[in-house]
Order: sequence, then structure tokens, then C-alpha cells
Amino acid sequence: MALLRAREAVMRHFRAALREHDLTEQQWRVLRALSSVGEIEIADLARSTFLLGPSLSRILRDLEARALIRRRTDASDQRRSLIAIAPGGMALMEIVAPQSEAIYADITARFGADRLAQLQDMLRDLEREMADLAPGAAADEGGSR
Repeated sequence: MALLRAREAVMRHFRAALREHDLTEQQWRVLRALSSVGEIEIADLARSTFLLGPSLSRILRDLEARALIRRRTDASDQRRSLIAIAPGGMALMEIVAPQSEAIYADITARFGADRLAQLQDMLRDLEREMADLAPGAAADEGGSR
């Protein structure tokens, strides 16, 4: 619950800025991921954004309708769809990214750069430790938190 409360406290600041541009958190996550790659397969995009396939499909449909992304079928394998950010998506990124960076800067100023770096390190450690634990194993071992 503490992780969820902290996430919510942080995301509350981003949602207002995203709402100004008619974006959801998930849509922004997809645009940010696409801005750092040329093209990506849908399954890889789902993994990198931690979105489930059905949710990602809806998000991609909405972003494509707004001309923020483009989708094409792989010429060598017609079953594969490749996704890339469109010029409209890059233009929107250039508008929203400075607002996002300002929010990150405010969070860093409030929490402290050293503490934030420690927190990020600890969260990476937690993620790594949990990756090795089979789902449900902690409950089976009597672990509760």
C-alpha cells in the first residue's frame, strides 16, 4: 500500500499537465517509450511500458487516430506490426516534456536529489529481488506485508 500511495502522490502532479494535452498517463508512457526507439514491435512495446495487450491496443488506436503514432506491417512478416512515433507525436513531446521535466525538478527539490537517487536504487533492488520470486511464493511461505 505504501508503494501505491507514493506512486499516486507523484502521479497526481503529472496528471494535470497531461490532461492539458488530452493525454492519459499510459498514452504518455507509450509516447515516451516510442520517442527513444525508431520502430518497435507491439509485444516489445507492451513489455517496455508495462501495459497489457488489450489496453495497449486501445491506446495505440487512440494515438493513431490523433496522428501521434504510425503503424505499419512488417514487410518480411505480415503478422508483425511495427509502431513508431509520428511527427505529431514528436511535436507534442516537445511541448509536454518541459512540463514533465519541471515536475521532476520540483520532486527532486522537495525530496532531495540524494534521497531520490537512494529511493530509485532501492526500488531497482526491490524489482530485481521480486523478479526471482515466483508469483504467490511469498504467500505460500507465510510472508505478509
